[in-house]
Amino acid sequence: MSVNNQLSSTSSQAYTQKSEKIMGSKRKYRRYNWIFLLSVFLPVVTVGIFDIIVDPYDVFNTPNFLGINHSKPRKDNSDRLFKATDVIRIKPVTVFMGSSRTKRAIDPNHPALKNHQPAYNLALTKGNFYELRRYLEHAIANQKELDLVIIGLDLFMFNSLMGTRQSFSEQRLEKKYLLLEDLINITFSLDALFASQETVIDSNKNLPNNIFDGENGFIPYLNADPKKTKSRFEKIMGNYYVGYHTTYQLSTQLLDEFKKVVDLCQQNQIKLISYISPAHATQWEIIKSSGQWSTLEEWKRKVVEISDVFDFSGYNSITTEPIHNNMENYTENSHYTPKVGNLILNRLLSYKKEEVPEDFGILINSENIESHLAKIRQDREFWAKNNPGEVNLVKEIKQKYDASRN
Repeated sequence: MSVNNQLSSTSSQAYTQKSEKIMGSKRKYRRYNWIFLLSVFLPVVTVGIFDIIVDPYDVFNTPNFLGINHSKPRKDNSDRLFKATDVIRIKPVTVFMGSSRTKRAIDPNHPALKNHQPAYNLALTKGNFYELRRYLEHAIANQKELDLVIIGLDLFMFNSLMGTRQSFSEQRLEKKYLLLEDLINITFSLDALFASQETVIDSNKNLPNNIFDGENGFIPYLNADPKKTKSRFEKIMGNYYVGYHTTYQLSTQLLDEFKKVVDLCQQNQIKLISYISPAHATQWEIIKSSGQWSTLEEWKRKVVEISDVFDFSGYNSITTEPIHNNMENYTENSHYTPKVGNLILNRLLSYKKEEVPEDFGILINSENIESHLAKIRQDREFWAKNNPGEVNLVKEIKQKYDASRN
């Protein structure tokens, strides 16, 4: 073999060995990359599938399995998320709006709504009227045949110091699909994973009749401990001193948002019924002791300038139920029960009116507002005279609040 041929053969072998070495290295790197990608993405995908199946925020509408995900403790505080999604899916023709008082007591399956289905409870915990107006626009965007809106009004919803909740998002409204950012957050985030774990644990502990849940946006309190009725009253009454009435400022802007809701319904030929919620009599005593009674009256005057409204507040046969164990009308001073919610709907929708106390739900307008307010003042004097224990309870809580500020 010539010297040139030997050199050529040696060079070829070296090249082949080098090529095989490079190819081997590439295969190792490729295998390593696949192992790395699988080790990263497989757990993420698994977590995502787990969160979708458990569905802790009740967004994906996955089936509820007893002992796995029938109890969803994170759902209630995620109403701005799951209700926006529900509207897209359900496309209700009837919606209820308002605060948690409406959310916990007004049932979309009330028999008077038989011909107005699907109905949906779109009320939001601590929702102000800007948020309500935007969610109404979201409902209209997804259901052009929306024809009935019932709104519960509460004084605190018009407080200029009460802004939108952190969980409120403009971007998810007036859409017909789940926002990508929301999809990622409820599928792949650590918070969603913890919520899923909490859901599974809670579902193992609680039977279906003991869970805090409902359907179509309706989330009532279930099985409240009757032995803790007074302590619940005291706690919530204290909360209203701290966060609602003592620093209250009636907002012209939020009143204007209510006007926009009225105009929006008129423009879209939607029947609108508004009502003032029937909190317990001690709630009105809190307002009086906070120095906001005149503000309450002025608010009602402003409301009837915008629209007629049914007033279930004040001192009537429902709101003056004495505080005791096994109360039928209230879980605490702020939230009334679904039994009372049914009476409200009976009045508003002219259904079995004979079951509704005559003094419960008075239609007020700009013509009768002053006489109505005067009667409530008289009713308050009569109630306070005959219920000194509850008046003193309010005073005691007010004294504790005052002492905490010093």
